[in-house]
Amino acid sequence: MDKLKKVLSGQDAEDRGGLSEVVEASSLSWGTRIKGFAACFVAGILCSLLGTLLLWVPRKGLYLFAVFYTFGNIASIGSTMFLMGPLKQLKRMFEPTRLIATILVLLCFALTLCSAFWWHNKGLALIFCILQSLALTWYSLSFIPYARDAVKKCFAACLT
Repeated sequence: MDKLKKVLSGQDAEDRGGLSEVVEASSLSWGTRIKGFAACFVAGILCSLLGTLLLWVPRKGLYLFAVFYTFGNIASIGSTMFLMGPLKQLKRMFEPTRLIATILVLLCFALTLCSAFWWHNKGLALIFCILQSLALTWYSLSFIPYARDAVKKCFAACLT
């Protein structure tokens, strides 16, 4: 436990692991970053849930769902910026291993909002929300070593 405290406070100069890099990523204290992450992540989940509840509102429900669901997902992704800092987050998002997943997520965000506001097509908005969830899941799996390979193998086994 003492070793963890030393690493988190930046006192351990010998062991320069990933955790010490996270600690040095921002001028905010570790506790403040955890609180910011939790608040932003919870706000994202609440926006997504609110959007799901607003889906049943007559006439404007699907539009409200698309907007709140998309902003909830954006807030959830943005919450990790508190942990590693905005620049490092952007660098990691556009690494070659997750470049396609990042582009798909951002494209689905944009297409969901376009279908709701400019095209006024409820069916497309719903389809893009579903694609948004799938793309965000695939993006999230890119941060777990070998997770995408395991999912691919699982689907291949199910299809054969």
